[in-house]
Amino acid sequence: MTLLINSEIRLIVQGITGREGSFHTQRMLDSGTDIVGGVTPGKGGEWIAGKPVFDSVRSAIEATGANTSIIFVPPASAADAIYEAIDSSIELIICITEGIPVLDMMRVYDYIKRTSSRLIGPNSPGILIPDKLNVGIMPGFIASKGNVGVVSRSGTLTYEVIYALTENGFGQSTCIGIGGDPILGTGFVEVLEMFENDPATEKVVLIGEIGGRAEIDAAYYIKTQMTKPVAAFIAGKSAPEGTRMGHAGAIIERGHGTAQEKIDALIDAGARVASNPDKIVELLY
Repeated sequence: MTLLINSEIRLIVQGITGREGSFHTQRMLDSGTDIVGGVTPGKGGEWIAGKPVFDSVRSAIEATGANTSIIFVPPASAADAIYEAIDSSIELIICITEGIPVLDMMRVYDYIKRTSSRLIGPNSPGILIPDKLNVGIMPGFIASKGNVGVVSRSGTLTYEVIYALTENGFGQSTCIGIGGDPILGTGFVEVLEMFENDPATEKVVLIGEIGGRAEIDAAYYIKTQMTKPVAAFIAGKSAPEGTRMGHAGAIIERGHGTAQEKIDALIDAGARVASNPDKIVELLY
């Protein structure tokens, strides 16, 4: 069983003609992901990496039967790209773009919750199923097939942890980057629920950071609903209040969203929390 994506995926790349879009299109193709085309308004009829480019998501769907979209569109236009995918009934939308204005994402969040589409991101590294599918920008060569589910708000920290898991014999079932922006389409709780119900996942690694209350909500779900063991790490213990650290969502405001607050909640929920990323592996034995 796989989460969110499977062998039936038919992926289109919104922003395929841009530098990032074209580069990662080739990477995903090399990993075996079925990309059926791309979308860049005004560039329909071109070809990138052997795949056709369309002027709109709807025309791409009509020609290819696409059911999933990944977005590499600049921040100023990314919300419109998400709306277009939603209105075209794309089932799963993965947004790699970071820095989308918060007000734009608040409107997107309200809109998508009233539809059947699901959004991962923005500011997400994507979804990786080792040895099967790679939809996003995660380096697939660091991963290995196994039974540990990984969910994270971070990008590069996720890669570090996946690599450590692989090096120590802990393969992964599915790795999901939910994104580091303040407003996200899919949160920790939804992914934890997927892992809880996934027969291929036996253990879970959660990587959080300062800012917001996503990890607090995750702790409550772990305490009240999860039966599978969870190992966690929260980045940002030394971050000063009021200063954004890395991600747009990583900011402590009025004393809330601190790393210690989240660590305490996770420990109370029964999760094992590492003092640094290198210690996560030890908590899985």
